[in-house]
Amino acid sequence: MKARNVKNWIWGLVALAVAAVVFLVPFAFIFVTASKSVQEALTLNFDLPKKWMFVDNLVQVVQAQDFMLIRAFGNSILLTVCSVSILVVLSAMMAWIIDRRPGKVAKIANAMILAGLMIPPAVVPTIFLLQSLHIYGTFPSLVLIEVAYSTSFTVMIFRAFISSIPRELDEAAIIDGANPIQLFFRVVFPLLKSVIVTAVILNSVFVFNDFVNPLYYLNGPGNETVQLTLFNFNGQYVSHYNLLFMDILLVTVPMVIMFAIFNKRIVAGMTAGAVKG
Repeated sequence: MKARNVKNWIWGLVALAVAAVVFLVPFAFIFVTASKSVQEALTLNFDLPKKWMFVDNLVQVVQAQDFMLIRAFGNSILLTVCSVSILVVLSAMMAWIIDRRPGKVAKIANAMILAGLMIPPAVVPTIFLLQSLHIYGTFPSLVLIEVAYSTSFTVMIFRAFISSIPRELDEAAIIDGANPIQLFFRVVFPLLKSVIVTAVILNSVFVFNDFVNPLYYLNGPGNETVQLTLFNFNGQYVSHYNLLFMDILLVTVPMVIMFAIFNKRIVAGMTAGAVKG
């Protein structure tokens, strides 16, 4: 037993070392580069700066383009809140209907959900569709895009858990006079708390860190998200890598903090769905 414990302890240290190399070393490189001057950052070497300019670079990034980063954070937070709120409620309702009403319609819906997971999005036809609806380049159109692209994954998460909820609860609520809307929001939805937390966090990270969709579907001044602010410091002729990495650091830290706080809840929600489904 002692030899086995020592072996497990060694493997645990190896795992921690690998995790440190994979996650902490890149983060340390970002922090060090963000603290350098323009000339030192151009080398992209992993060495300590001769003069730490972390605060100066931070002020420059925040004040760049008339405080564009502040506006971008507001746009990203608003986009994340709107998209995730619609996505969670809509996906939970879809998963509930598919699970509670098996048949040909449910099979077709399952096929469409799987197709949404496997088939990559078509950018050009989507732009043509948004233009025909006269909503291309608007904030609501990007919300719809984020919801559409994440629905399949979120429905899969909810359905695994909803299948474990006894149907007797539905029948009891119907006998008490509840209509379908009341049945879902008063009986089913409160039981999905652990899975809702998982879906909210995972989708919030995806939407907040999304770079491609805002670039394609949300153009124009004033519509920047935090990921698009990276263009401010990476030009064709001059690249301010110290400011670019400072921007990356400011964009990354909120999601890292959220993951650190809600890590146990994410694992609990995913495990609950896997075990009960």
